[in-house]
Amino acid sequence: MTATVSPIYLFNVEKREPEEAELWDAITEQQISDWEGEWGPELSKSIQRLKRAGVDRRSWPQSRHWNWRDKKADHLQGLLACQGFSVVGGGLTQGMMIVDTAKKRCRIESQKNKHIVYIEYLENAPWNRKELFDPPRYRGVGSILIRAAIELSKNESFKGRIGLHSLPQADEFYADTCNMTDLGVDAGYYGLRYFEMTPEQAVAFIEKGNQL
Repeated sequence: MTATVSPIYLFNVEKREPEEAELWDAITEQQISDWEGEWGPELSKSIQRLKRAGVDRRSWPQSRHWNWRDKKADHLQGLLACQGFSVVGGGLTQGMMIVDTAKKRCRIESQKNKHIVYIEYLENAPWNRKELFDPPRYRGVGSILIRAAIELSKNESFKGRIGLHSLPQADEFYADTCNMTDLGVDAGYYGLRYFEMTPEQAVAFIEKGNQL
């Protein structure tokens, strides 16, 4: 599988400076290999640390059961409406996202039933998560993937409209960093909060620049 690769910058927290990285418009076997060989062991060690420290299971990473090989097979093989993205930096995959351009419609009243890019899954590498690593290795991965979803929405003539159901640990990021509209808990979708971004919010997010 080939991918279009675009240059981006992540913020290297240890060096305290931006670092060149790449945005891929695909999730390839390389990303799955990084998830299996690098993310998995680091996530396991992180959970062991939390367990030894007596941290309640409700505070453990809520995406820890996600299987990206299965998600890639389920969503990216033969489904034209689905697309994967990944961020590669420092020789490793730093984040992945799967979106759907046909599955959902807008819920915000002013945008009701208009087309939207729906983010199925978005995940940061374990070492970039501040609740697991202090300090994290890179900042900006999530914002770059949100920006990629916005750009895809614009390319599809959806004017930057995006939406997603958030795991509780990510609610603050989507509400405060992305300034998406919180439409409350969706009882029909695992009790997760549903967020949407309007065209105006998308413009504001892009103008704010990378959230490094």
